Amino acid sequence: MTKRSLAAAAFVLLSSTVSATDIGATFETACPFGDCAAGISLSYLGEFVIPTGHMENGVEFGGISGLDFDAATGHYIAISDDRSERGPARFYELEVDLDASGLKGVSVVKQVTLKDKNGEPFAARTVDPESIRLGKDGIYWGSEGDGKALLAPFVRVASPDGSFVREFKLPEGFAPTADKSTGIRDNLAFEDLAVAPSGDVFVGVEAALYQDGSNPSLTSGSLSRIVRYDGATGEPKAEYVYPVSPIPQAATKSDGGNDNGMSEFLALDDHRLLAVERSYAQGFGNNIKIMMMDLTDATDVSAIASLAKNDQRVVPVRKSQVLDLRAIGLVPDNIEAMSLGKAKDGADVLILGSDNNFSPSQKTQFYAFKVLSRPQQ
Repeated sequence: MTKRSLAAAAFVLLSSTVSATDIGATFETACPFGDCAAGISLSYLGEFVIPTGHMENGVEFGGISGLDFDAATGHYIAISDDRSERGPARFYELEVDLDASGLKGVSVVKQVTLKDKNGEPFAARTVDPESIRLGKDGIYWGSEGDGKALLAPFVRVASPDGSFVREFKLPEGFAPTADKSTGIRDNLAFEDLAVAPSGDVFVGVEAALYQDGSNPSLTSGSLSRIVRYDGATGEPKAEYVYPVSPIPQAATKSDGGNDNGMSEFLALDDHRLLAVERSYAQGFGNNIKIMMMDLTDATDVSAIASLAKNDQRVVPVRKSQVLDLRAIGLVPDNIEAMSLGKAKDGADVLILGSDNNFSPSQKTQFYAFKVLSRPQQ
């Protein structure tokens, strides 16, 4: 049975809105990577916060790690990365109250349980949902897997009621291995999912596979792979290299933890994507940078088993920073979700969402920007 909540009604969630940026402030990148046809301009529309601990139908709301707009309903779908521990693995349908005057609220319309291939909800810790998009034949969603448990990542298609439809083929070299010689790193796997207008599907890992090099550090970056799929067949078509930047901020203590990784991307067209680089430094917090990438002329590395042990010429995707949330005066949490969509007044918008990790020291945070201009073909 599919578990749904609040099927007809939507309840506005609690808000504690704090912003250091004025509504209407504009941020423009005229010529990313020197390409003025790729220019993008955004206008800030505000922040909305849902405190950790908010309950929906007896299940804690949070862990928002993916977000996408449904033009048919005017609502958004949002996936939780709860590993079927606090409740069944699930996604939400959200209504976002947003217009030219700003972001006023987020409402839960319903909650849908994701089903395994057997038609049943996922057992605890057998799945780690991290991304969600609407595709031509259903809801595309990704699980990060579990490197420690040797649980492979996957991308699947679900029906609107959460039932399994089909699964994409996992390319060679991505499955975790016990000796950590190849495959995904734990908690650094399938974080990113995008669907291009052509129907092609892009899937990205947060940081390098074991055979491709190291994690980001304060002095060096990491080589993440992006898989390009034929969306209709689920077969891989190509792989590209995205160079994740070095960690931009040291922890406040010498033994403090810090990291950086690509936590989400979305397709602007068939070759340009926006990506979130999300970093964390203990004692400081998160840095969130929005990058634009262009896959044009990037090397297909699907036949290269190891980027670290390779003598072939590799051209990574081009990338250029288009927005730094800290630099414009915001204090972002753990941003892992990003969607283009429509405001209630019909304006094109970009919405970011955070994964609160179900932690009382974090929050589910949404930022909204009006899209004033975007890349031209």
